[in-house]
Amino acid sequence: MTRLSRVAPWLPFPRGTHHSPVRVLVHADTDALRALIARDRVANVFVDSLVRENNSAVPTFRGSVMLGLFADDGVTLAAACWVGSNVVPIEATAEQATHFGHWVVDHQQQHASIFGPAEPTLAIAEVMRKAGVQAQEVRANQPLLTIAGPPLIPASPSLLVSQSGQFDEILLAAAAMFEEEVGYSPFLGGEGNYRRRVAWLISHGYSLSHCEPHGEVIFKADLGAVTPHVTQIQGVWMNPRFRGQGLSAAYMAAVVNLSRQHAPIASLYVNDYNIRARAVYEQVGFEQVGTFATVLF
Repeated sequence: MTRLSRVAPWLPFPRGTHHSPVRVLVHADTDALRALIARDRVANVFVDSLVRENNSAVPTFRGSVMLGLFADDGVTLAAACWVGSNVVPIEATAEQATHFGHWVVDHQQQHASIFGPAEPTLAIAEVMRKAGVQAQEVRANQPLLTIAGPPLIPASPSLLVSQSGQFDEILLAAAAMFEEEVGYSPFLGGEGNYRRRVAWLISHGYSLSHCEPHGEVIFKADLGAVTPHVTQIQGVWMNPRFRGQGLSAAYMAAVVNLSRQHAPIASLYVNDYNIRARAVYEQVGFEQVGTFATVLF
């Protein structure tokens, strides 16, 4: 059966009048932001990787900003928040996160999602909900898992780093994974951007796959965020033709081994209702260290 793709609508809402104590971070704030990120390398790996790539608190992505909330002394950075196509709170309490939520509302920017530690993520979403921004889906309980050593089970030797010549097949598998996960095609928001993202993952050695001789992808996973301390595994997908054969655990063990070439800790977050995936991750040796949430628009 073919699933009809959809685009999550961004609902209009009136500009707010909330006075925000938040300000956009500048280059001079980079060291303070790095220190904030270092409090939790696992939870903050996504933003950590971006700051390392840019070598600055100022994003290079058009339309993106890094917000900061400072302590009463006006000097100490108490919390931060990445605002781009996604909104990602950094070391924020639920109360602090509401200020980021008001900033987002007041600036009327479009976002695909909010994700990160559950309490601040849901606090931002609640501010937006009250302002009339309706989420398409709220995933409020996503266990954040890590493994800091070799996997507990033997790894599949078939999983390899994807090569540039596999781009077309990897792109199709990545798009199928995306649509299965969020309910609409990634190409609807602009095929070029998604193609560039997949090409970037392959060129950096962050796309991992096992393909049949004729090229069809059997299993794939990405290292979606990479730092010297932590990798974050994303985009895990098994071809439907090979599901139910008990292959996933050995593939995931191989993902862990390959990720350890970049950093000592591998992490991921998973929907709480995905019982099969959680069982696989536990079998491989992942343990829960926190709880994330994702709000999709």
